[in-house]
Amino acid sequence: TNQRKAKTMKLKKLKSNVTELTFRNDYDDCDVTLLFSYDTPVAGYDVKGAFKTTTKYSKTTTKHINQYFGDVQPRLVVQEYINEIFDPYTLTPKG
Repeated sequence: TNQRKAKTMKLKKLKSNVTELTFRNDYDDCDVTLLFSYDTPVAGYDVKGAFKTTTKYSKTTTKHINQYFGDVQPRLVVQEYINEIFDPYTLTPKG
């Protein structure tokens, strides 16, 4: 039988309009954390470390990202990279 392991996801509201989602990524079997500003995933941590989008959103979103990382210097990634991580298909075990 091909049993699928349920995903463990943690949703954490950090402040108004700022949410953090942590889940296991099947691709590299690593925990991934995404930071959402409003409804958009804009930054986070993956197997390579901290990252943030190169896309410019509002001043408030920029502030959310900067507060989230503090002194950490995240690498820059295109928004499509973050969207791909959050693609619902990546949240479903393959097999």
